[in-house]
Amino acid sequence: MYRTHTCGELRLTDAGKTVTLSGWVQRVRKMGGMTFIDLRDRYGITQLVFNQETDAALCDRANKMGREFVLQATGTVGERFSKNDKMPTGDIEITVTELRVLNEALTPPFTIEEHTDGGDDLRMKYRYLDLRREPVRRNLELRHKFCLETRRYLDSEGFLEIETPVLVGSTPEGARDFIVPSRMNPGSFYALPQSPQTLKQLLMVAGMDKYFQIVKCFRDEDLRADRQPEFTQIDCEMSFVEQDDIIRVFEGLTKHLFRTVRGTDLGDTPFLRLSWEECMRRFGSDKPDMRFGMEFVELADVLKGTGDFGVFNSAAYIGGICVPGCASYTRKQLDELTAFVRSPQIGAKGLVYARVADDGTVKSSVDKFYSPETLAALKEKMQATAGDLILIMSGDEANRTRKQLCELRLLMGGRLGLRDKNKFALLWVVDFPMFEWSDEQQRLMAMHHPFTAPKPEDVPLLDTDPASVKANAYDMVCNGVEVGGGSIRIHDAVLQAKIFDILGFTPEQAQAQFGFLMNAFKYGAPPHGGLAYGLDRFVSLFAGLDSIRDVIAFPKNNAGRDVMLDAPAPVAQAQLDELQIALAPAEPQQP
Repeated sequence: MYRTHTCGELRLTDAGKTVTLSGWVQRVRKMGGMTFIDLRDRYGITQLVFNQETDAALCDRANKMGREFVLQATGTVGERFSKNDKMPTGDIEITVTELRVLNEALTPPFTIEEHTDGGDDLRMKYRYLDLRREPVRRNLELRHKFCLETRRYLDSEGFLEIETPVLVGSTPEGARDFIVPSRMNPGSFYALPQSPQTLKQLLMVAGMDKYFQIVKCFRDEDLRADRQPEFTQIDCEMSFVEQDDIIRVFEGLTKHLFRTVRGTDLGDTPFLRLSWEECMRRFGSDKPDMRFGMEFVELADVLKGTGDFGVFNSAAYIGGICVPGCASYTRKQLDELTAFVRSPQIGAKGLVYARVADDGTVKSSVDKFYSPETLAALKEKMQATAGDLILIMSGDEANRTRKQLCELRLLMGGRLGLRDKNKFALLWVVDFPMFEWSDEQQRLMAMHHPFTAPKPEDVPLLDTDPASVKANAYDMVCNGVEVGGGSIRIHDAVLQAKIFDILGFTPEQAQAQFGFLMNAFKYGAPPHGGLAYGLDRFVSLFAGLDSIRDVIAFPKNNAGRDVMLDAPAPVAQAQLDELQIALAPAEPQQP
């Protein structure tokens, strides 16, 4: 037996016991005739003690141990003279009588401590070492508990966990597919699923009634902090339901997870619901961060045509936010804000500001264009008080300018400490547009996916004004992050064919790509709908992280590479030949 206890288990009540521990050397300390080794495993750290006077040979061996050596130690539990109240095992130590080296180790390329000196790339290359660090391990334990409680709750609600295939057919819409060549079918390819969308709908046609799956999904898209080429969804579908039924079940799941995993009671009050249109008007985002205010105020009635400032007079939209207590911002700070909104990532033309002085008067960067009376009306419209800073943006297209103003709002909320990671604000965003226009493809695209049902009252508009149709769709948003989304699905083959037609599919194309689903509907499809949580995103919010990478055991970097496995990588020509794949010649490098 390699161990009788773990390195996080023993307490003062175990004093006098003879125990055996196994683990990794966290550190070695020599103090006079004593040597101390901190032995670590997944469960914690226990201090081992070696005494030169009692057993010189054993102490000499202990002195030769290096970081990350794998040891087995047997000894007696005793009370620690100098206790460490920061460790659960800080009251005890093991006086070692037998020591066995199970494996020696090279010096690790970075310190395996809570706060390490390893950069992101180095830690990802040696991820198996990074996972030994307590904060990273803690994140995986949190993820495990999140999945466990998800299964517990959904089982109590009558859901069946059903696996769906990983090798599927490629379908248009959404992100780019990862494709997989088939050796047995030369020239043909599987795709890795972007989600089990059509498969879970087929499970509803099959009468499974309530399905869920904690499932890997794959999307070949540009990466950012909350995206990975492979990610995990809690994927769910229900039959004979409407929007309110789904919202009820998944509000319940969310509250259960917050209570059992995060220790946060969200109470009995239903989550706020806002329409997509209202979110865009008030916050410039379809995933607004509701932990703080600074709602947009539309200012065209105050500033357009009431002065000689041509930028505002020709703008399609003028909006502002009131930032409390920031009237003392220096010119340099205001110039930095202007540079921020003008950056390529934001793309705004500029920024106008106004300060409310202690005496209530308003001084702005456009004083020469407006009368004191107009600036006083601006203060009143913004409901600004002494010490407040008003930031104003304008543009030629309302929603684009609102999105730019949203980035400024988030920046200021962060600077003022209003985006507290221990505070949670959840809401449902509903009534999304069914379609959005693609300038690139010059056609309407599905805002969610082509299987989303329109609002029943908007179905007649599909023939006359499809751009104004609203979708029977809903997103769950937490702290400005979309953590889940879903919709009521189309279950009628005729309506599904009409949606495909609006999206530019010919009947032949629709049949070739989605015939299996449309044909299934002809055999009696129930009304159904569902939702999928982004598991990685939700767990990262619970952990207080900005990136999902540290809640994934072996993540990819921002270029989509696994630097530990050195993937993706070229394959042998023999493999390509077997698959009947010929690679195009590499383009010549530019001098």
